[in-house]
Amino acid sequence: MALRSPSLRIARVLAKELHPTAHRSRVSWRNSSPICSHSGISSSARSGLVSNNSYFRSFSTKPEEATEPQSSQGENPPTPADDADADTKASAEETTDNDDAAGGESAEVDVVTKLESQIKDLKDNLLRSLAEQENTRRIARRDVANSKSFAISSFAKSLLDTSDNLTRALDAVPEELRHDHENNAVLANLYEGISMTDDGLNKAFAKNGLKKFGEKGDKFDPNIHEALFEYPDPEGVPGNVGQVMKAGFMLNERVVRPAEVGVVKAAP
Repeated sequence: MALRSPSLRIARVLAKELHPTAHRSRVSWRNSSPICSHSGISSSARSGLVSNNSYFRSFSTKPEEATEPQSSQGENPPTPADDADADTKASAEETTDNDDAAGGESAEVDVVTKLESQIKDLKDNLLRSLAEQENTRRIARRDVANSKSFAISSFAKSLLDTSDNLTRALDAVPEELRHDHENNAVLANLYEGISMTDDGLNKAFAKNGLKKFGEKGDKFDPNIHEALFEYPDPEGVPGNVGQVMKAGFMLNERVVRPAEVGVVKAAP
């Protein structure tokens, strides 16, 4: 700064002598308004300022900065680095677009897969609901049919003892006296009346689905027979029913009471 001060003083003195008008304009501008735009300065004063700036720059010891070449439009010419940056930016934008497109396709695939899964679940639930409804209807029909078929079970069981008593009364009459109306007319008529009563009761049972079973010589079936004992019988077939102690009854193919029987076994 000490070296530049004499040079600046000399430059200012010369500027006053060479351009007195510009100096007066600058002094008047500074005195009139501390803050003012260049539009308030006259053209002669502006030209003086430009000349003074050029003149002062010639005495400055600071090296001038190198100015970069500009194009005719006032812009810097493109460089290879700028071209590379532009290509990189374009590639990045294209990659972003591709990624967005791929992301959109993936999202659509996910949505379709999710909808297909929901449709499959809904179809499965619908089929299960239909199956459950059909099972419910079938069970209800079976219960209704059973209630109709076996509604008289308790009533039929109460009449089985009556049928057993009639059978015992018939068996109590000797076979030679059952139809002897000449010598034993009373006994023969009694037997005939008991037999007719037993037949009428059995017909009423059959009409309502109650059927008697259990005859001598039938094959023993543990599902419908109850074996009370076994005995050897040379005339009988082993495994067959040899004696019927109490007849069995079925109501609509369901065993109401199993037949109590004696089973023939093989001779030792």
